[in-house]
Amino acid sequence: MSEKSFGQLNGHTIGIVLKELVRRAIVTIRNERTVFDVTQKAGYDGAMTDVFTSADRKAQEVYLRSLRECFPHYGIVAEEDELTIAPQDGAGYFTVDPLDGTKAFIRRQSHGVGTMIALVEQGKVVSAYIGDINTQEIYGFRPDSRRVHRITEFETAEELSHHDRPLAEQYILMRDPERAYSEASRRLLSQFKSWVIDGGSIGIWIARLWKREVGAALLPPSMETPWDRTPIVGIATALGYVFCEADANCRWQPAEPAVTTITYKRDCDLLVIHRDDLLKLAL
Repeated sequence: MSEKSFGQLNGHTIGIVLKELVRRAIVTIRNERTVFDVTQKAGYDGAMTDVFTSADRKAQEVYLRSLRECFPHYGIVAEEDELTIAPQDGAGYFTVDPLDGTKAFIRRQSHGVGTMIALVEQGKVVSAYIGDINTQEIYGFRPDSRRVHRITEFETAEELSHHDRPLAEQYILMRDPERAYSEASRRLLSQFKSWVIDGGSIGIWIARLWKREVGAALLPPSMETPWDRTPIVGIATALGYVFCEADANCRWQPAEPAVTTITYKRDCDLLVIHRDDLLKLAL
């Protein structure tokens, strides 16, 4: 007997499915916190300096199983085993980072561990969700909506928005010490109250910007992967943030963020700041 068709999926339905997958991944990873296995894998330079765990693998299986069942024509680009499934019949694709911040997870940190999924249609991120493993919060937006919500473990949804404050009263978030950044970035720091250095999951890291704990985020040159970059681009863009690169005169200019299935090296610093705050920079 063939399966009964229940009609086309809409943005609300897709949003519910993706949020549920993030919730299931959170539960799966939390259940592994004291019993996980660790395996070495090759880093971007080919050396065996990176790691993954049984939690990474089990969380990815949670995503893959349901994505294949619910969206059989859609492609998937996932971190573990560098999995790539090509889309069919002109469908879009999902990016999956099952456990973002694996080393923080291994250290049993109480912050900086996440899980992320995004949906891309015709080169645009139309939905993305990021889950915090420790707080069990979920950030994201559904297709056909630009409203981004922060959902707590008690199922309370708060719509995120930008709050206007002088840059001199705000902190800027960084991944590395000042010396790792360009001259343009070091000049930029003086326009903020101070800076905060933090690591771990890139998704949970930059969520501090969306929650307005900080006024901007500054990234040094690094490898860009589709499973890390895509959900961040989607949520940040929906909230009105822009991605900026400095020109030869140390002036920060918006640059269209790449939405791609390939991994590549970004050779310049990257500033993520709300479009209203970009206008306040002393250039």
